[in-house]
Amino acid sequence: MGEATNRMTGAEAMVRMLAAHGVTHMFGLCGDTTLPFYDALARLDHGITHFLTRDERHAAYMADGYARVTGKPGVCEGPSGGGATYILPGVVEANESSVPILAITTDVATTSRGRYPLTELDQTALFRPLTKWNASLDDASRLPAMVRAAFRAMTTGRPGATHLALPFDTQKGLVDPSEIWADERHHHFPAEPAAPDPHAIAEAATCLAGAKRAVAICGGGPVIASAFDELRALAQLIDLPVATTVSGQGAIAETDPNAVGVVGSNGGNPATRALVDEADVIVFIGCRAGSVTTERWRSPTTDKTIIHIDSDPMVIGANYKTAVAICADARLALAALVAELQTRNVLPGQDGAARAKAAWDAKLAGFAPLATSGETPIRPERVIATLSRLLDDDAVVVADPGTPCPYFSAHYRWRGAGRNFITNRAHGALGYALAASMGAHIGRPGVKTIAAMGDGSFGFCCGEYETITRYNMPITSIVFSNSTFGWIKAGQNSGFGQRFYNVDFNRTDHAAVASAFGVKSWRVEDPDDLEPVLKEALAHDGPTLVDVISQPLHEAQAPVSEWVA
Repeated sequence: MGEATNRMTGAEAMVRMLAAHGVTHMFGLCGDTTLPFYDALARLDHGITHFLTRDERHAAYMADGYARVTGKPGVCEGPSGGGATYILPGVVEANESSVPILAITTDVATTSRGRYPLTELDQTALFRPLTKWNASLDDASRLPAMVRAAFRAMTTGRPGATHLALPFDTQKGLVDPSEIWADERHHHFPAEPAAPDPHAIAEAATCLAGAKRAVAICGGGPVIASAFDELRALAQLIDLPVATTVSGQGAIAETDPNAVGVVGSNGGNPATRALVDEADVIVFIGCRAGSVTTERWRSPTTDKTIIHIDSDPMVIGANYKTAVAICADARLALAALVAELQTRNVLPGQDGAARAKAAWDAKLAGFAPLATSGETPIRPERVIATLSRLLDDDAVVVADPGTPCPYFSAHYRWRGAGRNFITNRAHGALGYALAASMGAHIGRPGVKTIAAMGDGSFGFCCGEYETITRYNMPITSIVFSNSTFGWIKAGQNSGFGQRFYNVDFNRTDHAAVASAFGVKSWRVEDPDDLEPVLKEALAHDGPTLVDVISQPLHEAQAPVSEWVA
């Protein structure tokens, strides 16, 4: 009996280790192999709120949205077999987006392996190529150390997703309570940020001091690193225009005089493209310089002088010959660069404010008549303009790919720096926005959260409207309803001779579907009804949905330069 009182089970140890790492919320779905873990969650006093979701994919998306707004790792869980395969899409999206989430998938007992137990699969092999770090907890005595390793991997260097398989017999095995401890540095991310090489900083400063038309292009790195003040200081110091990728929105307030807005094939426009093309020096900051941002590596052209700042050394030089490589945390690198530039006697300005204003003026000239259009079906631009008027500066918008992403990226002008826009840019799976908005709401409950989706996405995620209702989350969903997989139809329209094949589907009454789940819902067909309905939806103290009968992408003036990137 003495030994029993000085031991805890593996399931109990997992709960204690999560609590020790500051976990207060987690998302998941029950299963046979999870019973000991759920029993420990039920019995112990741990301070963790568990949100029951309707499938594991959305549990991972919720953890992703939660992590992005809190700066804490998100935690999701699911059972073996189908649960492990269903949770994968959210894990790979987070990992490739540099968002730390821990996926715990319980498993059959180690003693059952190879005997064809129900739901057996090789979980570590399944998750290995899709995570930053991944292990199976086959030895209960090593469970605490492995959980610490998962949090260490998630939060340091380039953040990413981790996975732990938790076998049934490990959940019942014994763990020494003295092993239950956590390193506080790994409660948040980015943890233990790397400082830049001073020589590289000096080279970058020299390069910028000799530039005439430099441009910064910020990916998600400055947002993850909270490099807002440092980026603004650099922009002010040398009058540097600052553009962003879709993921980089929030690196700088788009009302800032030096802010250019989004560049690239998804959300950019001819004026922002021209600004990049005219540059002599490009500073990529926490940006992979991928196909969308660079319009398939044509803007900027490969003859530019490139300074590249990134926490991941494999990103630097992958797509452009790099004059100066700074492998470091974006915040620390920018702070060092500003300090070095301040020591230089002569700092020519880059005419950033004037160049940025010219780009915005050109974009707004095209946007203004569409934003007030009374055409039907309703133009997406009018939806964006209406939301811009109605939402507070601190609102969080989560947008699915398809119709919402390019319109928000191009035309919703973010009035403050910070994480206010979330979209899944790594793999672009439909159905992300609703669940990610739920995670974002849990992480930042005091602000208004919007989930924007197309009707294709609605079909992927509508089961979670039961979850959103059960927890009474006051999230407003906006569905751009046009009865087609719009991005693909636009690609067929522009590049395949308008041969529309298998992209259209029947119109769903999304408001009726959401109402059946208990969501207060409206359907809007007249543009004049849009503002009063959105006002009512945004003011409601529970979940709402507005189904907007909108113009399809292939008929619209969408801010997309090419449909296959």
